[in-house]
Amino acid sequence: MTIFKKLLTFATAAALSAVVILPVQAEEKTSFKFAWSIYVGWMPWGWAADNGIVDKWADKYGIDIEVVQFNDYIESINQYTAGSFDGVTATNMDLLAIPSAGGVDTTALIVGDFSNGNDAVILKDTAELSDIKGQNVNLVELSVSHYLLARALETVGMSERDVTVINTSDADMVAAFASDDVTSVVTWNPLVFEILEQPNANKVFDSSQIPGEIMDIAAVSTETLADNPAFGKALTGAWFETMAIMASDTPEGEAARKAMGEASGTDLAGYEAQLASTEMFYDAPDAVSFVEGGDLSATMDSVRSFLFAHGLLGEGAPSPDVVGIEFPDGSILGDEGNVKLRFTSEYMGLAAKGEL
Repeated sequence: MTIFKKLLTFATAAALSAVVILPVQAEEKTSFKFAWSIYVGWMPWGWAADNGIVDKWADKYGIDIEVVQFNDYIESINQYTAGSFDGVTATNMDLLAIPSAGGVDTTALIVGDFSNGNDAVILKDTAELSDIKGQNVNLVELSVSHYLLARALETVGMSERDVTVINTSDADMVAAFASDDVTSVVTWNPLVFEILEQPNANKVFDSSQIPGEIMDIAAVSTETLADNPAFGKALTGAWFETMAIMASDTPEGEAARKAMGEASGTDLAGYEAQLASTEMFYDAPDAVSFVEGGDLSATMDSVRSFLFAHGLLGEGAPSPDVVGIEFPDGSILGDEGNVKLRFTSEYMGLAAKGEL
């Protein structure tokens, strides 16, 4: 089974206009729903739910949290955007493009990891990225692969005008690269591992060269979080307890990683290989340092510029500033009167200080 990867497609962008976004009524409540989908950095959510850790933390705060797995990543974000869920797992790019651009005020509660080699540009019969000029490049259009391509091209003084993007399903990527007429692909693991087994395949750029730009996040409704801080505390506590188990060099830690790998369609070795190219924030202080660091604003500026150039910040958006993005220090990138995506270190900070 292929591990599902985060992506935003043309069909999804078009479908957003059909999503009815209901006004969020801030209110205290005791039952919450959190959506997640299969990917290396999000497998801990399923394991934590299956092993009672989410329930343990929810009980501590007198609430109930239903953790729901989606096989369709984009559908999980659409359901969150429509108000059916209180939280969702998503990349920073897709949070900005879907709920935030759609008017849903969203908080990045937990930045769990960033891709550190899981996503790659692969060329056939050449090891030079500059040789991509003039080629057809097969990738899932408007996904993080598309963003990675744009960033890779910048490093060699090129842009998307210098190549032709061919929209290709992730399910077809390995077979496509094996065909004679495909010379360039951009994709993610485990597909990268499979393609690189072919003797004429060369990785010429990967996400480790743009560290921190493709983030995996547990996000929640800002209004819901403001009225129900217990929801944020329970999710954060459950996450970092799971991280501690997962990272441990113990039989329990190995069993957890093995179960996560099997649930994602691979085995322990396959899952650990993917973890090796993922910068997981196992410790809360490391996650806090990342979101409070000086690169987050520059990263989101790059992401919003990509989305704006591809028409994904809303029909008629006059500039990348249309959606405001707030950072932990209170600074805002974009429209201060339309802040719809917020990065916070508050709850991860509580975990770091042992105050959950």
